[in-house]
Amino acid sequence: MASTELSVQYGRSHTQARYHFSNRVTAILGPNGSGKTTLLEAIHIALRGTSFRGSDSEFLQRGADWWRVDLRRPNDVRSVTYQPNLPARKKRFIINNATHYRLPLAKKYPVVVFVPDDLRVLHGSPARRRAFIDTIIAQSNPSYPPLLRRYERALKQRNNLLKQPPTTYDDVFIWDVALAEYGAAIAHARAHQLAQMNTALGPTYRSIAGRDDDVTIHYDAPAHTSKQALMNQLHAQFTRDKLLGYTTIGPHRHDMACDFNGAPARAVASRGEVRSIILALKFIEVDTATQATGQPPVILLDDVFAELDESRQQRLAEKCQHGQMFITSTTGYGALAAESVIQLAD
Repeated sequence: MASTELSVQYGRSHTQARYHFSNRVTAILGPNGSGKTTLLEAIHIALRGTSFRGSDSEFLQRGADWWRVDLRRPNDVRSVTYQPNLPARKKRFIINNATHYRLPLAKKYPVVVFVPDDLRVLHGSPARRRAFIDTIIAQSNPSYPPLLRRYERALKQRNNLLKQPPTTYDDVFIWDVALAEYGAAIAHARAHQLAQMNTALGPTYRSIAGRDDDVTIHYDAPAHTSKQALMNQLHAQFTRDKLLGYTTIGPHRHDMACDFNGAPARAVASRGEVRSIILALKFIEVDTATQATGQPPVILLDDVFAELDESRQQRLAEKCQHGQMFITSTTGYGALAAESVIQLAD
């Protein structure tokens, strides 16, 4: 008997939809545009409070006044509604009969999302790599997302002042203090997380690829990222930043570097080697979430299997065997043994 029930009302292409899923592996099949990813998005909203692909308003079906997601799992019943026309408290969560207007940290369930774009993270922009590591940190550190938001607000204020001709350093000083404080904490969290992941990356990669290559990752940032060091750097760059109209120093400019046998992976690793590296990083993300919460995360695989060969499909299936997994595909699910299959039409 299916142990998970999902209901979506007015979420993107789904007007009134209800599905029953296995508590282990569910495959959601259908052509492009049939709403497969929307179902994964709805699960993520119910378990984490937000979408992994857009805002609350973007999830709303065009022409609708509200949307609702209901997720029923063993010992966990959740309902999320969003009404943009309300003057306040537009979003409401009901978790096991208790009402909240923001999903409490204690009620956020670990979720690992794997999308095709993840396979291109090494060749993508630094912003994409920063988002990749920030997502992993947020799974185990509930105070990290608010820290990022405070940094981004301070950065926006400083950049706005830099665009105004009369601005002096005294005008931006208060924002430099905030950026240095929040930025130092962000840089420390990222460097610490990547150092931990680096310890496991080599062995995990070799278990996937079956080759004795040396793979490492590290935080690509200035040598000194303490609060005082960032204050000094922001002060030293003020004149240049004012000419450019934006802030050139801080963790919003940092990167995640990956080396393969001593050289940048994006320059020397083959397509298959890069995919093994990314798969290893996602495996580590699963382990990180499990260790931080004491329970295996829900795995959302959005059209990823088509990007992997059979051996990597099998390794992914083995890694995720202890939790609940949802996979979307236009064709099939390869080496995965799905206990329930949902077929969507155009």
